[in-house]
Amino acid sequence: MTTSDALQHYARHDPLTHPAGLASLFDALPSGAAALCSVLSGLIVHTSWADKYAIPAGTPLPRDTKPVATRLAEIMERFEGPLATRRAPMQRAFGTCRDFALLICSALRHHGIPARVRCGFATYFAGRRFDDHWICEYWVADEERWAMADAQIDLLQREQLDITFDTADLPAGAYLDAASAWALVRSGQADAEAFGHGDTRGLWFMSVDLHRDLLALANCHMSTWDTWRTAGEGQRKLGPDDLARCDLMSAAVIEYTASCDFAALQDLASRHLLPPWQQVAPAGGQITSRWNTKSQGTSS
Repeated sequence: MTTSDALQHYARHDPLTHPAGLASLFDALPSGAAALCSVLSGLIVHTSWADKYAIPAGTPLPRDTKPVATRLAEIMERFEGPLATRRAPMQRAFGTCRDFALLICSALRHHGIPARVRCGFATYFAGRRFDDHWICEYWVADEERWAMADAQIDLLQREQLDITFDTADLPAGAYLDAASAWALVRSGQADAEAFGHGDTRGLWFMSVDLHRDLLALANCHMSTWDTWRTAGEGQRKLGPDDLARCDLMSAAVIEYTASCDFAALQDLASRHLLPPWQQVAPAGGQITSRWNTKSQGTSS
């Protein structure tokens, strides 16, 4: 059962969500997720959608994730005015889905609402069934449940993607966090090749997002797992032991998120900070396992 003490971990800022000296920008914003999505979706242009917003060719489109304080400063530098003021696309910052998730997570926490960033797969983007995507979960106190909000989706994207549901309270099945997606595939209810990022599909990439989701739940929203593109072909394979460990991790994440056991999530995350392709064999020896071999039980 979720306790108020546990929820407080997600009502407090972490280093990436803390707005620092620009916190007052959130004061004038509403606390409701739907209203926040309406405002925040107009502050950043997702780099993959730049052409849809008529961003001129050759415009620098940085994709690096930034702390919310840095992002807010950038937003104000491009257009100085209240966040709720409508901005033309070229007056917005450029980023990715994780930046939208961090921004709404920060705004919700500013208003005292428990919120957490999730990594997983969305079903509502054109071309692929389950696309790598980051969103924000927030606590709905009067219903005692977590809801999911996608602050990236504005009116243009709703029309382009023919989205008719509430993106501030995503319906069941519209988005799968990485742990739930892993469990679905491993139970034989979905094809692993339907999940991925661009042309990188399958269980190996799903394991990457499984680790990134775990770390995000422990308020570590950026990690060396983000360097997955640098992994060699030989490092993009999972053996039987790897699959079994990811099965345990998926079950643990599902259990701990349901009970809001932040301490258990932090403990589990602390054992999986370094991906295999970042590990270096000690002098005169070899790493015998590509994964941390410490037990990954499902109880706290």
